[in-house]
Amino acid sequence: MASGPLDAFYYKRIFVYSLRPYQKEAVEATLAHFRKSRRPAVIVLPTGAGKSLIIAELAKIARGRVLVLAHVKELIEQNFEKFSAYGCEAGIYSAGLNQKESNQKVIFGGIQSVARAPDSFFKDFSLLVVDECHRVSGDGSAQYSQVISKVASSNPEICILGLTATPYRLDCGWIYQYNHNGALRTEEPRVFKKCIYELTLGRMIDEKYLTPPVQIDAPVASYDFSSLMLQLGRQTFQLAEIEAILKDQSRVTPVIIQNIIELSRDRKGVILFTASVRHAGEILSLLPPGSSAMVLGDTPDTERDTIIKRFKAREIKYLVNVSVLTTGFDAPHVDLIAILRPTESVALYQQIVGRGLRLFEGKKDCLVLDYTGVPHDIYSPQIADRRPTSDSVPVKVSCPKCNHANDFWGVLGGDGELKEHFGKKCQGAVENPETGEIIPCGFRYRFRTCESCGTENDYSAESCRQCSTMFIDDGTKLKSAMSDREAHVMRPDSMTFELKVDKSGRERLEVRYYDLNAQHLSEVFFFSSPNDPKVFYYNFIRMHNRLPEKKLKVESIDDAIRQKDNFRLPLYIIARKQERFWKIREKLFL
Repeated sequence: MASGPLDAFYYKRIFVYSLRPYQKEAVEATLAHFRKSRRPAVIVLPTGAGKSLIIAELAKIARGRVLVLAHVKELIEQNFEKFSAYGCEAGIYSAGLNQKESNQKVIFGGIQSVARAPDSFFKDFSLLVVDECHRVSGDGSAQYSQVISKVASSNPEICILGLTATPYRLDCGWIYQYNHNGALRTEEPRVFKKCIYELTLGRMIDEKYLTPPVQIDAPVASYDFSSLMLQLGRQTFQLAEIEAILKDQSRVTPVIIQNIIELSRDRKGVILFTASVRHAGEILSLLPPGSSAMVLGDTPDTERDTIIKRFKAREIKYLVNVSVLTTGFDAPHVDLIAILRPTESVALYQQIVGRGLRLFEGKKDCLVLDYTGVPHDIYSPQIADRRPTSDSVPVKVSCPKCNHANDFWGVLGGDGELKEHFGKKCQGAVENPETGEIIPCGFRYRFRTCESCGTENDYSAESCRQCSTMFIDDGTKLKSAMSDREAHVMRPDSMTFELKVDKSGRERLEVRYYDLNAQHLSEVFFFSSPNDPKVFYYNFIRMHNRLPEKKLKVESIDDAIRQKDNFRLPLYIIARKQERFWKIREKLFL
């Protein structure tokens, strides 16, 4: 291989290990990327895809020294053992494993220990690999950021690679900016710039590298978490609210546990994911005492190691935990996952289910029992926005400008056709091959129009990009209107279109919005002059169009009534008193 941007690597055409095809693809993608760029990159692989072998292959063919980071000792040991099993020498730098070696070519380190290592430790590394890299935040004071800064200071040409099954954080969204398939995940700065390889769970199962999951929603009973709402500004559910719901529905728990016991009679290993320490203790008390155990965040290391060792040896059948076994835990015999806690994201749900999808002799499937009443689809793509309505499903929406296939929430009709989607901006982008610059498509499905200058802005913009006028967000508008005696706030339940005639004989379109109490607000539109259809477009179609990329031609009242099913209902309407009537002033949408 000629010298150049990839001097850090010595590439061999013949792979030393018996890698699976997708593992070879991931290695190839890494080499291709770092030949051209030093921009930190991400590989996304489902749980059970064998990240350790990919790490081992990259560490072996790297020309310089390699540092592999993980956040728990189980992952450190797992990566070290995979690498060492092929006759390769490596060191471990982890206080939790009572080893602090730093002279070998490849070092497997714990982030807590490495972050406190002396400056001399960070010299000469040419490749930094971060396992479970979704734990890396943009906070400059965080341990991962400090380590990345130190290795980069020692070697500005360092290659930085992250691996994860869940490239999404609840606090900030996507952990990288751009995907190799052309999707712009975020325009905000991120430590990792590009996802260079991604493998779907569906392909892993289709190609028989993972065990098929059999998802069952509420097999006999479930908790009712429908009242659980994320508070404004928060990314996770409040534990106190979850606990209150569980205590109120405590009679359901024994029924659920009995159902788990019955369905697991012919199963090898069962992991139960619970909501809290109290909840876990309650569940453990209902399981068979001789074959059940519990692991918590504060379980002493020696006790935890013993419990996990006994579980892997199948001396224990039921293992109860509270957010402990979502990463870095490998027990292939597990063939039943019971979910008894609400999950905020598809990413967390996939991590949980992934604990039961590894291959094991005699294992035909993994039973996934969801007792939350709000299960996720493990095959669905991660969508940044939360599910807007209960009937929303992930949909593909092609951009009319760049043809990028966007992943949005949408609603399908009975015939499977897309009736409505909630996308606001195209996710497509292109990468300049010379500079690496990411150029967004920029097409807006829905936008915020500046009342001062008329400029179209991103729906989430805080100020106008043209004149800098500050926008008032919908939440503030709603709160202000609710406290204003001169305002009337309605949450409409239905919408009707009718042709009406006023006292002078002029025809008009009346759009009425009804709430659950059958009270209504209305607005009227005329179609008697050439400009009236334009007024209807700007004041109605532009906001109400269920599929904004499709232009609706409405030039008469009959056109509007005929196409009424193409228009969406506002979430809230704000009206203000005008003489004896309420006049609609604001319509707020999802």
